[in-house]
Amino acid sequence: MSKKILVVLTSVDKFPATGKPTGWYLPELAHPYKVLLDSGFTNIDVISPKGGVAPLDPNSSKDDDVCQWFLNDAAAQALVNNTKTPSQVKASDYAAVLYPGGHGPMFDLATDETIAKITAHVYDHGGVVAAVCHGPAGLVPIKLADGSSIVKGKKVTCFSNDEEDAVQLSDQMPFMLETRLGQLGASFSKADKWQENVVVDGRLITGQNPASSTSLGKALVAQLK
Repeated sequence: MSKKILVVLTSVDKFPATGKPTGWYLPELAHPYKVLLDSGFTNIDVISPKGGVAPLDPNSSKDDDVCQWFLNDAAAQALVNNTKTPSQVKASDYAAVLYPGGHGPMFDLATDETIAKITAHVYDHGGVVAAVCHGPAGLVPIKLADGSSIVKGKKVTCFSNDEEDAVQLSDQMPFMLETRLGQLGASFSKADKWQENVVVDGRLITGQNPASSTSLGKALVAQLK
């Protein structure tokens, strides 16, 4: 497949309030990435706000076969350890943008106007945008050509307020993601905590949590095909 996909990872490796480590969450990239490769979509670039090594959250769950494969795959590791900066890519090259989660995106991608413009261009030109767990933080700053939020009037999901409360990190968040998406005009839906939930609204695909990562990848492939 010649269609090119852009993955957006966080550059944030610590919670600002506590200094505890965070970053991007392994299954939320490993699973969609494997689905893409297995479906023939091998033309993938990875960017982060700062470029270079994108910090993997050391608390990521690593115990499934796909995560272990990703950690041991030289090509995958080269992508996440040598990410490009936004200025090194051209929005018109991409058919899709994928935002994995982890708490890191709440502190950089949620306010990154440069990456938001890249994604807006892809979406405005018929591309697909997919985001899982806290990845939808990257949707917050995206304004489309008509000036509206990418999530306005769209059905979406993300790591829910209930899940944030359950992991006892709500007080460390700059905002509650579920709440913010609603404020931006999204129609929010959620499953029970930790249950798989993927919402597809046209070319915008969102997943609630790590359990939704594989299904999100499959939904992305279906749109690309």
